[in-house]
Amino acid sequence: MRTYRPTKGPFLEAPFFRPEQIEQICDEELRKFDLLPSEPQPIRIERFIEKRFRVSPIYEELPPGALGFTQFGEKGVEAIVISRSLAEEESKTAERRINTTLAHEAGHGLLHAHLFVAGSQPERLFGDELDPKVPKILCRDQSTGKYDGRWWEFQANQTIGALLLPKVLVEKRIEKVLTRTGSFGLPQLIDKDREKAVSIVSATFDVNPAVARIRVDQLFPQRESGQLMF
Repeated sequence: MRTYRPTKGPFLEAPFFRPEQIEQICDEELRKFDLLPSEPQPIRIERFIEKRFRVSPIYEELPPGALGFTQFGEKGVEAIVISRSLAEEESKTAERRINTTLAHEAGHGLLHAHLFVAGSQPERLFGDELDPKVPKILCRDQSTGKYDGRWWEFQANQTIGALLLPKVLVEKRIEKVLTRTGSFGLPQLIDKDREKAVSIVSATFDVNPAVARIRVDQLFPQRESGQLMF
């Protein structure tokens, strides 16, 4: 695994993942625990966390703006905590946001657990506003969706789509909306069908439309517009 020297964060070196590497990691992990369906349907992300990390998500009161955090120990993930306020909303949107947050935290577990092995933790960690003595990554709401240099959040955000909206299943679900172009017949999503595809993906995989739109734009970028980020 390649590393680089980041401009933010407590570690001197950060892991580098290409988008296709994150896709492969998430695909392999879902398959390993028999949680990648053969047909397009919602991913059981809470079950994945229970089987992969041997912890059950818990819900607690967190600081304002905090959605959740992953707590690490010498052997990896020790706890995944989600903001109780999300669960108390009791709405479809909130339920879907919980799953998105769970996928984000699972991403930290898959990509960043090795940073917290014995002897490698710096004095101040990502979650030090809760308890400076407990290694964790505290994740806050980022409504802008813009990259602000927090590489660990950017990487975990990339796993949201890869875990909740696996490429092979998304492509299979919207196959009839795609247009085959070129001599190789490569699938394309033309602009007039984009919102229809987003609606289909949102309903099929039980994610909020904003999440579905980002994933659709990742897999089928618009030619003349910038891509969104989780």
